[in-house]
Amino acid sequence: MATLPAEFSDLEPFSGWCLESERERYAKRLASSMDELQTFYDAAFPRLEAAMEHLDRYELDALPDDATHLLWLCYSLVNVSFPVEVWRQPRVPDSGAASMDQIVEPAV
Repeated sequence: MATLPAEFSDLEPFSGWCLESERERYAKRLASSMDELQTFYDAAFPRLEAAMEHLDRYELDALPDDATHLLWLCYSLVNVSFPVEVWRQPRVPDSGAASMDQIVEPAV
């Protein structure tokens, strides 16, 4: 069963990144290898502009389920961008065991 809009079927292999909460996205990032993060980033980043254009067709509070999943995938892409582009590791450098839990999520 497809999770994403049909025009984003090429990203279906990454539907495991369609995670509703920031906590889930962060946990998946930490549990992923750099190869997994890079593979996801390389597939999703070139499609980001098209994804934003697709999502702009809808009001945020009226997204169909497949578009909501696409939005969550984009949130995950943002979550992995610094590890891929800057840090070259899933964790924030020099942060030790520190963590910060977000208690309010974006509305969707």
